[in-house]
Order: sequence, then C-alpha cells, then structure tokens
Amino acid sequence: MIEIKSRSEVESMRRASGVVAEILVELVEMVRPGLTTAALDATAEARIARLGAKPAFKNYRVGDSIFPAVLCTSVNEEIVHGIPSGRTLAEGDIIGLDFGVIYEGYYADSAVTVPVGRIDPRSERLIATTRRCLDAAIEQLRPGRRIGDVGAVVQAIAEAEGYGVVRDFVGHGIGRALHEDPQVPNFGIAGRGRSLKPGMVLAVEPMINEGTPAVRVLSDGWTAVTADGKRSAHFEHTVAITEDGPWVLTSAN
Repeated sequence: MIEIKSRSEVESMRRASGVVAEILVELVEMVRPGLTTAALDATAEARIARLGAKPAFKNYRVGDSIFPAVLCTSVNEEIVHGIPSGRTLAEGDIIGLDFGVIYEGYYADSAVTVPVGRIDPRSERLIATTRRCLDAAIEQLRPGRRIGDVGAVVQAIAEAEGYGVVRDFVGHGIGRALHEDPQVPNFGIAGRGRSLKPGMVLAVEPMINEGTPAVRVLSDGWTAVTADGKRSAHFEHTVAITEDGPWVLTSAN
C-alpha cells in the first residue's frame, strides 16, 4: 500500500533530506585522486553522528547479507551498492556516492556521480546524460501523471544516447522505511502504472550504463557491476509530490 504523507510528515522528511544533502556536498568536495573510499565512508559516519542522525544503510539486511557501511561508493563499472574499502581513487575514475540517513524517524536517500580529477569526454557525457534523466524524471512527478511516465522519459533519453537502462534496480517510495511502495522503474510505457498523488514521496534514481543494461553482482553479495565492464552513472533525489508539482527534498539549494 502506498503511504500518503501529511504536510508535517513531508516537513520531517525535508529535515532528514537536509542532513543528506549537507553531508553529500561535503563528500563530493572530498573526492580526489589518492583518496580511499573508506575515508569517504568514515567522514560520512562522523558527520551523521554530529548532526544527530542515524545511518540508513549500515546494517541494512537483504536475506543473509548485511551492508557494512553508511555510504555506497560505486567506482567506474560499479553501478550501485559498492562497499567502501581501502581502494584508492585514481585520476579519470568516476564514483557514485549513494547516501541515506534516518532523522526524526524518517528516511532520506540521495545519490550523485562525480569525476575524480579530469575525466574523458565519454565519461562526462555519461554523467551529464544520467543527470538529465533524473531531472526529466522529477519533472514527471506531478498529480495525475503515472509511474510509467517517469520510466518512459528516462528510457527515452538514455536509449537515444545509445546507453543501457538498468532494470535490476529501481527507485522506490520512501518514508518511515527506506523502501516503500511503489517501485519506480527507469523504463516503462507512458500512461501506464499507478497514478501519482499529492503526499507521495519517491526516491527516483536513474542508473544508466554506457553499454549493455545487464548486471552482475560480485561475490561480496552487494556490489552490482555492468556485465560488459563499461562504466555506469547513478543519480537520485528524494522528491515529494505536491499540488504544485515536485518538491526535491534532497536538493542542496
């Protein structure tokens, strides 16, 4: 069942989202060649504690697997759920930072893909297109539109550029749980699916691959990578649907 949030609940989620946005800005500013992904995770965990929040991802369980970090760090061909480690970032890499917190009992979730130093034009184009997919998806989050409208616009933009749209992982509702109904695929048919209503809060997150949309998961049980080894980009915002249109709760502005 899809939960419709009251105005006060959305305001609480905006405060949680503000914590996410503030910390993500700091993490993005840290990214540079020579930095380890573990250092990013340690900074995120310290900042969560300082701001009085709790991590949304650490100890998150899927079956028998428990995620061990507060931040997902997905580098180059890693799509989502990369585990921070002693891996050192290199000039020309790209890294997806996916991050969430719990604050005042509510979850917020956001992601961004950024360059490590100077990157090649192909990677720049992939990042820019994926960001454009997110912006177009958010524009669809209006009362009376449908879930299929969101996926259709993402799919159209990505595939027009020759990219693959990941189907194994999708966006989702969010609120008192990290993952709520409905699922929000990044592919679909316009005019299909559930109708969007004021008070719905969705985590919309295009994941776009430079090549095939096919995915495989590494032996750690979490890190999803492109099947062909080409690069992937990921962007996400937590967005409330209002009578006046989409309200991007995790915006840093």
